[in-house]
Amino acid sequence: MENSRKGLVPIQKGTILSRSQCPSSKVEQERMNGVPYASAIGSIMYAMICTRPDVSCALSMTSRYQQNPGNSHWMAVKSILKYLRNTKDMFLIYGSGEEELVVKGYTDASFQTDRDDSRSQSGYVFIMNGGAFIADLGVVATIQDPLEIFCDNEGAIAQIKEPRAHQKTRHIERRFNYIRDEVEKGKICIRKVHTDQNIADPFTKLLERTKHESHTCSLGLRYSSDWS
Repeated sequence: MENSRKGLVPIQKGTILSRSQCPSSKVEQERMNGVPYASAIGSIMYAMICTRPDVSCALSMTSRYQQNPGNSHWMAVKSILKYLRNTKDMFLIYGSGEEELVVKGYTDASFQTDRDDSRSQSGYVFIMNGGAFIADLGVVATIQDPLEIFCDNEGAIAQIKEPRAHQKTRHIERRFNYIRDEVEKGKICIRKVHTDQNIADPFTKLLERTKHESHTCSLGLRYSSDWS
């Protein structure tokens, strides 16, 4: 937990949060009632939406327990706040040297990482001229064509590029094949990216410090000291 205590990562890799950590006694419940859990989550969400996409996964994990948070959940929230305090002079920049707007998308998913419901976590990020932003595909017509989307799952890429339906994929509803249609139209180009270079990684899982810092930089986050 050394990196977590020092505020070097939002939440330490390997941290597990679940409903089993919610208060199990009246005494614990009353003690947690005095904790500004929901307020802290709201503050973190404001920072995440505006300029700090690097805390997205940690926020997603902790915001699930606002109705009945336990001490373990609160410790995780304080870890995020400590990280934000430690990196308060970090900001999001745009400007990759390109004169025209250049957009690239990255997608990632982790399988059944939710300990309570066995649900999977998905995440995506769009980078515009070196900085992270979230956008609807409707902006593509005003930028470059086709829009590049990077994915580290070879099976998913093969499924998108394969126009035919197979016995094993017949259960997939037509509405989930939208991206395949866009690829066929030439509006989207799916490319393979190595998992270590997939900057959507911090949106689906907790990372160790080195990889977290690398992806944070790739998202367009910089320290003010880098520009002094």
